Amino acid sequence: MAQEQDILKRPAPKRPPRLTSRRIGIHTSTAGGVQNAAERAYRLGCNTLQIFSSSPRRWAPYELGVPQCAEMNRLRAQYDLKPLVVHTNYLVNLASSNERFLQMSLEAFRGEVVRALSLCADYLVLHPGSFRGADREQGLLRTAAAIAASTQGLDLAKGGLTILIENTAGAEFSLGGSFEQVAEVLERLEGIVPVGACIDTCHTHVAGYDIVSEEGLHQTLQHLDATIGLNRVKVWHCNDAKAPRGSKLDRHQQIGKGMIGKGTFRHLLNDLRLAHAAFIAETPIDRPGDDRRNIDALKKLVVET
Repeated sequence: MAQEQDILKRPAPKRPPRLTSRRIGIHTSTAGGVQNAAERAYRLGCNTLQIFSSSPRRWAPYELGVPQCAEMNRLRAQYDLKPLVVHTNYLVNLASSNERFLQMSLEAFRGEVVRALSLCADYLVLHPGSFRGADREQGLLRTAAAIAASTQGLDLAKGGLTILIENTAGAEFSLGGSFEQVAEVLERLEGIVPVGACIDTCHTHVAGYDIVSEEGLHQTLQHLDATIGLNRVKVWHCNDAKAPRGSKLDRHQQIGKGMIGKGTFRHLLNDLRLAHAAFIAETPIDRPGDDRRNIDALKKLVVET
């Protein structure tokens, strides 16, 4: 947090940061107002960004002011920051079998959608939830039904907003640990709300998919295309992994310093089938400047033609 605030205290850069033909960004703090995230992202050298639209670990609803949204949109246009990705509150569990908790999640998720529309966001990323107390198939059904119910009366298509279901690390009760589970939620929502997928590299790795070896990555992308469709993956969360493949441990690491390595990110960033997607880091800030270093690391992997 302090590092990101320092970025705003420094003089604005005299020259625009070096950008690439790919949309590369990082999850960015909204401290001091949501519009500040756009300024921070630009100064870090991003041309896309991800934010939370409210506290990620509190139920209390948050109201975005019209001036904040307007200024955010002005800065995004000025700096050509697109797409804008909003990540849903971590407490939301639309697969919950506890009716009270499910109702709280429904209300919170609807609030997320309303705020994303107010911000003119392009994507809203959602973890599909935990099915504890039920079975996996019931959980997938519940998640899809909850998304449909909580968005009734809201015109996401008109607002240009797409809900992205994110794959997960595959922990015991979590949904989304396989591409098939993400695809099932998407299929159930087709024609109801605009939907797509967000694929996290760390989650994919620890869930058991081989994305490190050249052949393994090739097969994994083929499988992803056959189940979800590469064209439906609108955002890649670019995170290296601290834990080994198949461990189910969601521990993000700096780009190129974990179990995945730079080779995988180089391939993803230069695969023409993925050129439409945004590549957003959610890497830890262990030392001041890690955010900028991870963005720069991804940008250096892009081969311009």
